[in-house]
Amino acid sequence: MLDATKLRGILPATPTPVTADGTIDVAASKALFSWLFRQGIDGLVPLGGTGEYGALAKDQRIRFAELSVEAMAGAGEKRGPVIAGVLDTGYYDALSAGRDFAAAGVDGLLVLTPYYTNPTQAGIRDYFLRYADESPVPILIYEIPYRTRIAVDPEILHELSRHERIIGMKACNTDMYHFLRTVAGVDSSFAVLSGEDTLFPLHVAAGARGGIVVTANLLPRAWRLIHDLASTGKLDKALEIHRTLIPMMNLAFAETNPGPMKAVMDLIGVEAPAMLAPLREPAEPLKRSLRRELSRLLVTYEGMPAAQPV
Repeated sequence: MLDATKLRGILPATPTPVTADGTIDVAASKALFSWLFRQGIDGLVPLGGTGEYGALAKDQRIRFAELSVEAMAGAGEKRGPVIAGVLDTGYYDALSAGRDFAAAGVDGLLVLTPYYTNPTQAGIRDYFLRYADESPVPILIYEIPYRTRIAVDPEILHELSRHERIIGMKACNTDMYHFLRTVAGVDSSFAVLSGEDTLFPLHVAAGARGGIVVTANLLPRAWRLIHDLASTGKLDKALEIHRTLIPMMNLAFAETNPGPMKAVMDLIGVEAPAMLAPLREPAEPLKRSLRRELSRLLVTYEGMPAAQPV
């Protein structure tokens, strides 16, 4: 069973390749998984916000979970976990989704903080304790207050970290003091993972065991290098490399993720630009700028030939 010792390194938050009719593009999905495995990732996190969870039909979510599990099972001895996102607003829908994903073979669930209802901190605590008790697989807490308007007090996270089936969290709270307070008090059996590309080296240096990283889909080796440097005390060098990615990150997140990223994934052999409503493909000037920047970085970090000029 999945535990915190297996939550480490680089786990890309994968986009969901879809066709024009909103169903899973199986060929593009397999191409994405193949690319990521060749670069040596440590796990997959499908069906989060990057995976357009809320826009996918339920049966398509389950299908993508199945494809992720099948792909990881065929990745050889270095198999890492598949942790599926659960982004439903209500407890029963969230639990039902988690059970469906567990039946599809995922190793763990990334469960979003309950939102819209504006719960108290005690309500958030009770929600996760109940979910962990009823979930068929271990869970990670997904805290992303700039999307949900719900932050979890570090003291509540400390308490939740002691539950044997709550094994970690994706930390997307951009308040560094909140992060430092969280890491200072969680149980040793609980892995804090950075969820912010923009803060990743600082999070790792401050105690994150790795990260669930969006743009690691595009540049997995670069993010691996940053992780390895930051986790071994070489923060200055990690930050130096991270700075070279800032222009790319500015472009990748200039419109709602994953639109910009999907628009340039053909550069890594994945043809999957289609988006699901209400998201749209990004503006052409943004596509062109991101394509140029990613092409440069692929040559630098992935050893790939430069793309054709655009």
